[in-house]
Parts: sequence; C-alpha cells; structure tokens
Amino acid sequence: MIDPEMEFFLDPSRCIGCKACFHACAECETHRGVSMIHLDYVDREESVQTVPVVCMHCEDPACAAACPADAIKKTADGVVQSALQSRCIGCSNCVLACPFGVPRTIEAIDQMMKCDLCYDRTSAGKRPMCVTVCPSGALAYGPRREIERLRRERPVSRFEFGEETVRTKVRLMLPGAAEEAEMDVAALMAGEERR
Repeated sequence: MIDPEMEFFLDPSRCIGCKACFHACAECETHRGVSMIHLDYVDREESVQTVPVVCMHCEDPACAAACPADAIKKTADGVVQSALQSRCIGCSNCVLACPFGVPRTIEAIDQMMKCDLCYDRTSAGKRPMCVTVCPSGALAYGPRREIERLRRERPVSRFEFGEETVRTKVRLMLPGAAEEAEMDVAALMAGEERR
C-alpha cells in the first residue's frame, strides 16, 4: 500500500524538456525497459515548452471502463495499473477513452502500458523513478502540506471536460487560487483548425 500522506504533483511550468524522467521511467524494475511516460509540446508552433505526461490515476478511470477485456485494474489505494498482459487484446479503446491522452499501445507486445506511479517503488515507501531525477521540480512526490509550503502554485485534482468532472489522484500545480482545471478540448481543436 502507498502511504496515504504521499501524493504525486505535476507542475508543467517547471518542465525544461530534459527527458530525464522519460529515461528514468524505463529503468524502473517492472517496466521492462519501456518508458511509461512521455513528453508533449504545449504548443510546438509557438514555443519549446514541454510537459511530462503521466497517468493522472482518475477516481473513475475511463480507460478501465472502455476496456472490453477487463484488463485494466485499479488498486485499493487508487493507482490505475497498465493493462494485464494476459488479458489485454490490444484494441486501443483505453487510448481513445482517456481524457488526458496517457495510455499507449506498445505494438511489439500488443499491450497498453502507462504510468503506474512506479507502484513497485511507491508501495515500498520509495519515490517514483521520474521524480528522483527531475532537476527542475516539474515532478514531485511527498506530503501535500510540504509541497504547498514550498510552491506558489496550487495543487488541483478536479478537471472539467465540458459537462464531465474528472477527479484524479495526481495533482496538477496551477497558478493562483484555481480549484479546478477547465479542459476545453473542443476549443483547442477549433483553434488548431483555424491555423
């Protein structure tokens, strides 16, 4: 079990694009040399700003609900695991269902894999591999009160996708007094179409 005091925090404004997290993730003992996280560009046309993409570990994971093989399980302490290899049929429904764009189907093994908070480490009281190497503090793991004391940003775990509310185990650090992050995918896509 993961210590309930320990939480994972993601601060996109601190990411420097070094990819240390990406490479460290592949080194985690249970990841078989495959990185479970990736970096995305915030707006590649306008900026070099990157953001690490980790699983947000939703309270009600859309990836698990969309899985026809019941291959995606959530632990008692809220960690949404990668698809069980013996059950995953490689259909990619989970990839399409995730509102955060996290899961990836690994073609070579025909299985969905994604960030699992380095469960083998965090359940033993250690920090996730990505956090241990992040030089800028874009990824942090610790008690919320300690992180809040050290940061100006505020941790948010409630996201609005149109009329749907998604609550997550991972906290996104946002500036100001935000209590939720509004994710307007339609507006984002409309903006891309106008370009």
